[in-house]
Amino acid sequence: MTGTGSGTAAAWTAWAATRVLLLLCVFRVLVLPGPDVTTDVSEIYHGWSEVLRSGTFPLDDVTWQYPPAAALPVLAPGLLPFLPYTTAFTVLVLAVDAAALALFLRVGRAPGHRRTGAWAWIAGVALLGPTAYARYDLMVAAVAAAALFAAARRPRTAGALIALGALLKVWPVLLLTGAPLRGRRARALWGSAAGWAAALMLAAVLAAPGALSFLTFQRDRGTEVESLGALVLHLARHAGWPGEVQLHYGSLEFLGPGVPLVSALSLALTGAALAWLVHWRLRAGPFGARAECAEPAPATLCDAAFTAVLLFTTTSRVISPQYLLWLVGLAAVCLTVRASRQGPPAVLVLLAAGVTQLEFPVSFADVVASDARGIALLVLRNGLLVAACLVACRRLRAHTGPGRAAVPGPVARPSLSSARGAHTRATSR
Repeated sequence: MTGTGSGTAAAWTAWAATRVLLLLCVFRVLVLPGPDVTTDVSEIYHGWSEVLRSGTFPLDDVTWQYPPAAALPVLAPGLLPFLPYTTAFTVLVLAVDAAALALFLRVGRAPGHRRTGAWAWIAGVALLGPTAYARYDLMVAAVAAAALFAAARRPRTAGALIALGALLKVWPVLLLTGAPLRGRRARALWGSAAGWAAALMLAAVLAAPGALSFLTFQRDRGTEVESLGALVLHLARHAGWPGEVQLHYGSLEFLGPGVPLVSALSLALTGAALAWLVHWRLRAGPFGARAECAEPAPATLCDAAFTAVLLFTTTSRVISPQYLLWLVGLAAVCLTVRASRQGPPAVLVLLAAGVTQLEFPVSFADVVASDARGIALLVLRNGLLVAACLVACRRLRAHTGPGRAAVPGPVARPSLSSARGAHTRATSR
């Protein structure tokens, strides 16, 4: 007990120390090189909140590329009217960050779990730098982690959390990648997710016009300068390619000849990732320790979710720095579940988070200019993500392939009557 208490105290101490540094950077007491990462909150989010309070979604703003539930974190600073908008938003993110750490520490004490995930959460958010507190993605990552932890025991709660996460930023729908399709718990999980998603979407559509406008705005995005495909265009600039970087659909994207082709290839790569996941799902062994119950195995759920989000993030036309928060949250979940096989790719993701802070904001000018330093950082960061994808896919396939049961979850204790029956059969032989 003493060791557990000291470990918890050490985790909270490390969290407090790293978060003080993040807050000093967010409030510009310590100024990192590069652009001010808080302008998204002070200008874009604040502007959206004014529009949302008028009773409509931002219909005429192409930077609004989020599902309707994104209105919740954007409007949430209004709960603290005595603080400026940016300060209130930062305080709320800090509170969610603390709640997430408390969740990781509590789950880490349960049988079959460990507190390594809590330390991964502390380190991953810190390594990403002030960007982690200047976007609402940390809130979504916390919701996703809570959903995965709840899935094995409280599938209806998990389904509701997955629906909320998907309507906050779409990607949490991938948490269902490793969910079983048969059994009582499976029906509860899928039914709850579908029901809550439909109800929340309907409520948003009825509440204000423009709830679905994000679909068009997201579709029209191009190749962002930090993406995997952008590396080709960065190198092409040194060979005389006439394209340029401009602010387009809310991010700095490449514009010029050949960019549509690169974007199409990125989409094709994402399609290939989806095809691999479908192939894995069709060939994987039964989901759950007991096939007749088809209960979701915690390790299979988190491993599949982590792999799916990793694949879709890495192959995306846009790899904004805050996307690493999604991966940090899921990596921390995998490192919490002892039976998870995703330890090595989780570590690669944490390394990628650290490189991402060097790429943005520290050396973002070099990235935009396609300078050698910027390209080298992108090669390193995106290379780590590609390596994590390959390792994650191999390990997921190796441990859930044909003839293998998924990594087991908690096994129920046999009843007294069944134990007596087994004893009787054994003694009669």
